[in-house]
Amino acid sequence: MSLSVRFAHRFDGFALDVAFEAPSGVTALFGRSGSGKTTVVNAVAGLLRPDNGHLQLDETVLFDAERKISVPVHQRRLGYVFQEGRLFPHLSVRQNLLYGRWFAACGVGADFDHVVEMLGIGDLLQRQPGRLSGGEKQRVAIGRALLANPRLLLMDEPLAALDEERKAEILPYLERLRVETDVPVLYVSHSMAEVARLATTLVLMDAGRVIRSGPAADMLSDPENVPALGVRAAGASLNATVAAQEEDGLTRLQASAGPLFLPRVDAPPGTRLSIRILAQDVILSRARPEGLSALNMLPVTVTAVRLGDGPGAIIQLQAGEDLMLARITRRSALALQLEPGTECFAIIKSVAVAQSDVGGAW
Repeated sequence: MSLSVRFAHRFDGFALDVAFEAPSGVTALFGRSGSGKTTVVNAVAGLLRPDNGHLQLDETVLFDAERKISVPVHQRRLGYVFQEGRLFPHLSVRQNLLYGRWFAACGVGADFDHVVEMLGIGDLLQRQPGRLSGGEKQRVAIGRALLANPRLLLMDEPLAALDEERKAEILPYLERLRVETDVPVLYVSHSMAEVARLATTLVLMDAGRVIRSGPAADMLSDPENVPALGVRAAGASLNATVAAQEEDGLTRLQASAGPLFLPRVDAPPGTRLSIRILAQDVILSRARPEGLSALNMLPVTVTAVRLGDGPGAIIQLQAGEDLMLARITRRSALALQLEPGTECFAIIKSVAVAQSDVGGAW
């Protein structure tokens, strides 16, 4: 299942003109507030009729201005999860879920028990929405949308209203959703941490336009995308396997470039993980340093250097089979004579990697 988006629409003081392809998996729309992300999702859902353009989900044309095609909202078979759960307050969790099943085409939707288990909501079935936490409400809302048997799931900043603890609670369930269902997802977010953990395709937006789009791993490790991603949020992910749980509370992982030590990761040996490392948390050295407290020193090769307009520089690094980024000063880049092909060491403090930046491997 794939989604093709091409449309333009004008509001008072704002014009939207976008085109991108969203293949199967999780396609994240990322950009600052007001860039048009939610408007794109509303157009796909049928809540907005664009001035012109074409929307197509697999072989089904949802909208075509020239041919005067606009499939009604209720016939598009799309699931929509908003920032708030929007559950029916007078119905129990089970009844809210079964309401989604009632809308499934031909009465056939996702397996109820599997959805309940995947989202960890079995203990909530008899509760009323008023007795649920924010994270629990969102999991139920996702379950209701899945049980409606959608061809595409739309998620408009589903974690934006949650605190960090609730976000950490629900992210693993969203990762399971990506892995265990074949329903493609169009996911709106302005949180790079969410995008890095969930997205398989990334669409960067600004001022109503698509800047760039492509596979998330490539987009996040490209220095040219850093201005759009935000220099403080820029970073790339390394794939690693849990090797051992150490007695001192650290977890030893094996990445393709070498071992990584992180504060305890609750996963058994053999588990494959994706580790997001912020560019600002990477220090570079031309020689392997001695006498440092940092435990992680990976041999890397410089593959690209992007000097900013100010005092900063972004360095792209080949770390075994993975790409990563380092954010250093222009002065340091020149002093170290960094250029493509330069071999050096990337130094990463173990405690610099947050638990929210450790997720399931793609």
